[in-house]
Amino acid sequence: MAPISIKTVLISESVDPRCKTILEENGIRVTEKQNMTKDELIAEIKDYDGLVVRSATKVTADVISAANNLQIIGRAGTGVDNVDVPAATKKGIIVMNTPSGNTISAAELTCALLMSLSRNVPQAAMSMKQGNWDRKKFMGAELYGKVLGIVGLGRIGKEVASRMQSFGMRTIGYDPITPPEVSASWGVEQMSLEQLWPQCDYITVHTPLLPSTVGLLNDESFAKCKKGVKVVNCARGGIIDEEALLRALESGQCGGAGLDVFVEEPPKNHSLVEHPNVISCPHLGASTKEAQARCGEDIALQIVDMVKGKNLVGAVNAQVLASTFSQESQQLIKLGEAVGSVLQSFSASKKPFSHVQITTQGDCMKSSTGYMTSAVLVGLLNHESGCCPNLINALSLAKETGITVYQAHCASAGATEGVCKVEIAANGCSYKASGSVQGGAPVLLELCNSVFRQPISLTGNLLFFKAPANPQLLSSLAGVLATEGVEIESFSAPADRSGDLWYCVGVSSLLRDLSALNSVVKDAAQLSF
Repeated sequence: MAPISIKTVLISESVDPRCKTILEENGIRVTEKQNMTKDELIAEIKDYDGLVVRSATKVTADVISAANNLQIIGRAGTGVDNVDVPAATKKGIIVMNTPSGNTISAAELTCALLMSLSRNVPQAAMSMKQGNWDRKKFMGAELYGKVLGIVGLGRIGKEVASRMQSFGMRTIGYDPITPPEVSASWGVEQMSLEQLWPQCDYITVHTPLLPSTVGLLNDESFAKCKKGVKVVNCARGGIIDEEALLRALESGQCGGAGLDVFVEEPPKNHSLVEHPNVISCPHLGASTKEAQARCGEDIALQIVDMVKGKNLVGAVNAQVLASTFSQESQQLIKLGEAVGSVLQSFSASKKPFSHVQITTQGDCMKSSTGYMTSAVLVGLLNHESGCCPNLINALSLAKETGITVYQAHCASAGATEGVCKVEIAANGCSYKASGSVQGGAPVLLELCNSVFRQPISLTGNLLFFKAPANPQLLSSLAGVLATEGVEIESFSAPADRSGDLWYCVGVSSLLRDLSALNSVVKDAAQLSF
């Protein structure tokens, strides 16, 4: 990955001091401004390369639109639902969180709520403070031998499972991503939600807030559960339908709820908070000294590692960058962008593009198809009006402009080096190019079926032209270029010598007008690297 330059970072919330210290120790200027209004943030953000937030700052599309220099949004915590990720992706901004920073704290709070629900600890403590001694009123139940359903078997779900198994609970779960054999290795039997609901004595949710998880526990779900089931939500408000939960509590279908998160925070409707069978907290999942220190430190270290080209951790919208930190991958990215730029120069007058086919060839490029596709699209889209493509947003920009992208990989046909082949269709015309990396630099091997005798180094000013093979071709071209004040610095011809062929000359400067070549060539394109 080409190094990302982060020189200034704005921290908009209270983050552990280690965050600022680590960033400043690595040459990044840090400004801390808390409790800004949306308008204040919009006015402030334009001056920064990076933004670090927790959960209170809402990084909306308006904020992102105003952030002219922003390259990364770092969330010191799990989840990024306070960040408009699609808007950031469209603008090519990396969105990063600290996936493991508050894992233990959130898991421990979940366990505390499960235990409190089973033994009515908060209610009993409050009763004691009021001068009462009411043992019968707070009769509880053992966790031993009960069934805990864990919806979401990521880091936190796994930690909850291991802790509650220590209490003798049977743990079952559901997760559409974690393989059943993986969760089975840490004692959780996976099943469908339809199978899970009726078996649970307790249910805890640990999923992101997505369209597919909003209202995951609703009237229909509660109806399938055991009467008196107890539920815990330390993940995100809205995963449990709050109105449905209240109805289930009133009817006795739900025997109690432990809630650390709400749809609206702080909640204005206090019906759930005030219910006698609800134990609620003001979003304390990550509120431990250890978690805050870990998250603040983690986000700073992740940003520094990314800037130094060491590693990429926690990026939620830039998975394509994860394998781009080696020197070899950076060379291949330059190749992809260069080949895309060559084809862009040919099709500039024949847009729009309708489709792009990118094929990688050779074992050394087997794992590079993803970022090579994005790199080629960066080269193709680089001169589009109002378009600032990078590896993060190239695919979404292509889709937005109506380009169908195909990608494939094939085995090497005897060549030792990897080859990137690209074909584009634009307004009924088709153009092809293939290139490779030689000597650490991108070279062009073939253009529109013209295979060059020697690979063309994709550097400097290049003029491509199409003409029939002719002994006088080069001298005629040189005369026209000399008239235009342009000198030829190199010349590349195809191996084939029949029919209309594509040639390439390195030139001292680009032509002001390609039509000056009309008397000598049939078609031409030029670009500068």
